Order: sequence, then structure tokens, then C-alpha cells
Amino acid sequence: MNTATQQTQQDPGGTNAAAEGAAPGNPTDRAVKRRRVLDILDAAGADSLLLTTNTALTWYLDGSRVHISLAGDPIAAMLVDRDGDQLVTFNNEAARIAAEELPDGVALHTVPWHGELHAAAAMLAPGGKPLAEADVTTELRAARQEFLPGESARYARLCAEAAAAMTEVLSKATPETTEFGVASALAARIVAMGAEPLVLLCNGAGRSEFRHPLPTHEPLGRRAMAVVCARRNGLVANVTRWVRFDAGTPAERDAEARIAAVEADIFDATVPGARLDGIFAEIQEAYSRHGFGAGQWTLHHQGGPAGYAGRDPRATPATDDTVVRNQTFTWNPSGPGVKIEDTVQLTESGITALTVDHRWPAAVVNGIARPLTLQL
Repeated sequence: MNTATQQTQQDPGGTNAAAEGAAPGNPTDRAVKRRRVLDILDAAGADSLLLTTNTALTWYLDGSRVHISLAGDPIAAMLVDRDGDQLVTFNNEAARIAAEELPDGVALHTVPWHGELHAAAAMLAPGGKPLAEADVTTELRAARQEFLPGESARYARLCAEAAAAMTEVLSKATPETTEFGVASALAARIVAMGAEPLVLLCNGAGRSEFRHPLPTHEPLGRRAMAVVCARRNGLVANVTRWVRFDAGTPAERDAEARIAAVEADIFDATVPGARLDGIFAEIQEAYSRHGFGAGQWTLHHQGGPAGYAGRDPRATPATDDTVVRNQTFTWNPSGPGVKIEDTVQLTESGITALTVDHRWPAAVVNGIARPLTLQL
């Protein structure tokens, strides 16, 4: 195994460091994250931890890109021990990692491109037996919950840009625009802003019954929904928007108002100290309260905490994570032909929407501006 230590200038403002020639991340935030991982080691009675998933690596490295294929495994593994941080990558990836992705003070090791990445990283631990990430999944998720200043600022910028991309693309759509046309225009804007389009969904009027509508060559017709999940610096912004080319039917407008009311009830329940299973119970009741029926929650997932994964985790009736201040969420209640979804943060003043573009029409629902359907 080859070894090098990278010492690079940090990006104290938390900007897109790779584009500016500096390592990603915020030194102050990274120090807090390291302390959180050491606390996990203390609680487990262990001396080292091997991080192997994209979610854990991008969180701990504070935004480094450790992937090549969006569908593939990370091309790096991180050993965190009491003496420091050691990142292992393949020899054909090391130059880019060292030049663009490695925070200050992290030791870089390489293995052959055909080598065993995780085994090589584990061998850096005393006895070659570090704590596995899978053994402390819940603890690592808890460590990611409370967002730090640098990553909060990066996330807010990403979310605002993702919302702006929606505005720019959907405001130019016509009934003749195809679903693939919307998706491809969104993809171009997401990539141009230095992000990766992890999810691109679109349905026209003829496919509005599908909750996860992969785009087709069908034209939009009289109304359409678009969904984007965009990742940058490891963080994933999630946003859904609707557009229509007529006045809409009374039933549609009523359902849109009622799904926004369901979301408002979810926001009210998302407070520090609440448990996700308790919030989920409120979701179930909200559907009935606002006329969607008791079983509506069974027809699509409802979202949950967000950040370094699309949902971290996806909330269910059995998820007992406790909500903390400065945590981020994407709740996405939906009903027949309606859905509402934004990435938000729970701050000192309550829920703050992050995926916001003030050019998009909105209405205040329970004190929070929420997106309306764009009518063209």
C-alpha cells in the first residue's frame, strides 16, 4: 500500500472548493464531526471505525466527492482512529482525490485498482479489525442529524439553486413539451451548477396517477409534475413542483390545498424532541383529517430527515429517531394527482424552507410560504 499525506488549503466559507482549487469542507465543522465519531468509539469501547458508504464518507469528509459512477460504490474508504484519519483509494483515483477532494490533515493511502479496498483500509487498524460502519448505523445517523454552520450554508445554497432550476425549466414549458424534455432541461441545469441529478421524475396529465413517474416521450398536456433530487458536496436537495396550462379543475385546486394542509400538520409535529414514529402517527391522522382517507399513507413513502442521503432515514411507523434542532427534512405527502415536497431545516425559529425561489408563486400556509402550482 502506498501512503501520502495531503496538506491543502481549506475552504473556510464552505464554498464549492473543487472548482476553486481548494479542498472541500470546513475545518471547524470537520473537527466537530471527528469528535462525534470519537464519542461513538468511546461508547462502543473501540479504537477505530471503518467508513465505507457514500453517506458516511461525504458527511465525515464534509463534502468530498468519493464516487465515479452514481450507481456504484464509493472509490474510497476511511479509517478513523484515535490518532487521525486515513483515507484509502485506488491508485487510478489517487491523483484527483489528492488534488481536489482531500481535506487537510488526512493521510492518503492507495491500493491497486484491482485490489481489495475495504480489506486494505481495515488493515490500517490495530489487529486489522476496526469497528464496521454497519455496527453503528444508528449512532452515525444521529451524529449527522444536527447540521453545522458550514454544511448548513452549503445546503441552503444548493437547495435555492435547485428550486431556481425548477422555476427556469417549468416556466418555459408548454403542453407540447415532453416529459423527457423537462427532465433533460433540469439535468442540464443541475449539472451546470456543479451538482449531480440523482433523481429526475416527470409526469404529464396522462400519467398523474404515478407517484414515482420516470419520464417518457409523452407530451405534458394540461398539467405536469417534476421532481429533482440534486447532490452537491454530498448533500441532496429534494424538490417537487407542478405546472399547468389552464385554470385547473375545482377538484384539483381543492386537493392541492388539502395536501398543503397535511404538510402543515407534519411541520407542526416536527419539533425538537419529537420521535419520527410519533410524527408518522400525525401523518396518518392528517390524511384522514384533510379528506384523503386513512390508508393514503400506505400508497407512497412520506419522506423524513434529509441531508447526506435522500432520506436519512425514510420515516416509517417503526422509526424512533429523535428530532434535534438544526436538523434537515424532506417530507413529501401525496394524494391522487397531488404532491408537495421541499427540503427544510428546523431552526430556532421553526421550520425554514430551503428549496425556495421567490419567483415561484406561493401561499402562506400556517405561517410558512408554500409553493402553488405554476399556472401558465
